[in-house]
Amino acid sequence: MGVDIETPRGSEGLQRQSRRSARGILRTAIAAWVGANVAVALTAPDDLPFDWPARADSAPWELLLETNLALIQVLLMIGVVYWLTRRRPDPRVLDRAPERTRALRETVGLLAYGALGLGGGFVLARAFGWHPFGLHLAGSLVGTHEHVARAEVLAWAGYNLVVYAVVPLIYFRRRYSPTALGLRSTAPRNDLLVIGVVLVLETWFQVVVGRPDLFELPAGQLLRGASLTFALYFVGTVLPAMVFVYAILIPRFLRLTGSATATVLYGGLTYAGLHLWDAWTSFDSPGSAALSVVFVVFTYLGPGMVKSFLTLRTGNAWVHVWAYHAFSPHTLIDTPHIVEVFRVR
Repeated sequence: MGVDIETPRGSEGLQRQSRRSARGILRTAIAAWVGANVAVALTAPDDLPFDWPARADSAPWELLLETNLALIQVLLMIGVVYWLTRRRPDPRVLDRAPERTRALRETVGLLAYGALGLGGGFVLARAFGWHPFGLHLAGSLVGTHEHVARAEVLAWAGYNLVVYAVVPLIYFRRRYSPTALGLRSTAPRNDLLVIGVVLVLETWFQVVVGRPDLFELPAGQLLRGASLTFALYFVGTVLPAMVFVYAILIPRFLRLTGSATATVLYGGLTYAGLHLWDAWTSFDSPGSAALSVVFVVFTYLGPGMVKSFLTLRTGNAWVHVWAYHAFSPHTLIDTPHIVEVFRVR
């Protein structure tokens, strides 16, 4: 990835083993990424089967170009975070994880629970005629869905909060301290530095590249809409992701793999998996389903990797919340969507 992201310190032999493992995992990930790009370029239809209002006129090659440019931006951001944290004390994230057998049991159990949560979100939402509940509200980031109801938004936020944040936190908080779960800072000044720099860079990128529509809103509507958007997405997306993936799973991935590179990749894949039911996806046919899975990974692997890397380098699961999730992109991009759904005036 351009920088050595192996953060845990141990014996020289273990470090060599981790480096070899990281290189193998990284080669596999690169090969899979290139293979997916080639497969989409050769087999995807001119009109992708996605409900993407904001990208309706984009050809597959344009989307692939955007995807790979976004990955470059992700890797540059990882490099910035590495530089900002190069002199801080090792947060020793590995020491916060339980021993390997227990870590494996907890990881498998939590991933199975997450899969059940996705299944429950599908069944519950469909029962009311809504979009299946995933980590993102229908219409997030890719264009407003006019048929999203207020009740759907509130149910989505409440469901995700309970299933992915409240229940896992109650279970694991009885067994582990706030520090072990990455809920307490061990280097506040550096955490604030990382949050400030990453937030500025990501906001600049979203404004320049994404050109969000919120700045076209009148000042009063913008203030009310942004406040409501922040609250809803904080409850429905930010806290669930923070607790489920970054507070709980990241230390366990590190324990099981012994590799920070693998942990960053697995954290990114888990984050992507929680977006499986994004409203733009299509599972009407095997081809559409395969393309949907590929583009879910293309869309969310990179951001999930940045969040994982931020957690590993700082040992603080809250850092990515403020630097790379709650304000940018969601409040920045999704405010017009919430303004429309709730008819904020």
